[in-house]
Amino acid sequence: RVLDSTPLYDAVATMDTVTLIRSALRALLHAADIELEAGLRALLVSGDDYASTAKPQIDWDDRQAREQLIDSRARDAYVALALLDGRELTEPVDQAAQLLASVVGQDLEQTGDGVFRIARKVAKDRIISTVDPDARHGHKTSARGFDGYKGHVAVDPDSEIVTDTVVSAGNVGDAAVAQDLIDDLLKEHPAGEATGATTVAEPVAESVSEPVGTPAGETAEPSDRPVPAEQRAVYGDAAYGSGAFLDLLAGANIASGCKTQPPTAAGGRFAKDRFVIDLGADTVTCPGELTVPIRRGREGDGIALFGAGCITCPLRAQCTTAAGGRTVSVGRHEQRLADARAQQQQPEWQADYRATRPKVERKLGHLMRRKHGGRRARVRGKDKVDADFNLLAAAVNIARLTVLGIRSTGSGWSAATA
Repeated sequence: RVLDSTPLYDAVATMDTVTLIRSALRALLHAADIELEAGLRALLVSGDDYASTAKPQIDWDDRQAREQLIDSRARDAYVALALLDGRELTEPVDQAAQLLASVVGQDLEQTGDGVFRIARKVAKDRIISTVDPDARHGHKTSARGFDGYKGHVAVDPDSEIVTDTVVSAGNVGDAAVAQDLIDDLLKEHPAGEATGATTVAEPVAESVSEPVGTPAGETAEPSDRPVPAEQRAVYGDAAYGSGAFLDLLAGANIASGCKTQPPTAAGGRFAKDRFVIDLGADTVTCPGELTVPIRRGREGDGIALFGAGCITCPLRAQCTTAAGGRTVSVGRHEQRLADARAQQQQPEWQADYRATRPKVERKLGHLMRRKHGGRRARVRGKDKVDADFNLLAAAVNIARLTVLGIRSTGSGWSAATA
């Protein structure tokens, strides 16, 4: 399998803070029954009836007017939530209240004099639209952002058939959903039933596909046949080279063709690979030959603190600017990452990666063709976008099967002769 993801732009406009609060309040008033709506409206202090989607008419160049607008709508939101606190709510009202609470909680902060203002930060999982609350800010690269979702795909590199798709919010990392994309391989050899391998398996150039050269009239083998262990392999860019995912692959006896980023350090200082990490002794030795123990946490991750040893070290300027000295993080998957970095330096591994991984990018190009709707989601909500993306992949697969000459014979499937 070859894995990758692509942005899917949401089908709604991204809202600013004022629009988010007003839209969430309007939704709450709409969901409430007549009696509850009357009680809510009696507490509103801003004078806004929340009937229109248009922004209030103020002088937007006047800073004080903008601050008063934000503070008054925030107070409306909080008094509405206070009225609902402890009440038995219907499901629509409960959902609307939760959305309102999320919106005001993510974007607002209260100053020392009690005034609400827009927080000088961006919430980690910020809701960007009340019309599509599942959409999120995403980044395909550090310089390229988007709003909406990510479409994740797994492709068989030989047949170029899409074997699985997953849609996530735009801020979800690729490795977080990678396991769902290869569940067909994991069913062959579930994680936790490993062969005891401690290093990543050698990559293989061949992947599993339907037999294209089957003579006409002969039935091809079923597509759900078991995949031979020596042919199970997963390829991906550095987004999939996390220690946890590499450990999952090794535990299921699946060869890894996933890149792992080399360690880096700001300002050209000593990167982590300049330190000697002895996992047997649980120590780290710095370039200045100072050795310190690794302090492990409950989950197995650890940290090496060099502290006072950095004060008189002649290499300090090349290593750290921290007043407390250099620290080195040692994760629970440190050995797995080290093995992967060593493996991907091999010419055979690099040649296999270059020959295999680009095939998924071509397939993503097929999925994003304008005649299929392009990158713009046609529906709202993650579940609907996921179903639509899955349907798109099925349509592209049918087109690919036609190219391969796969056809139904009534008693099975056959492929065109070469």
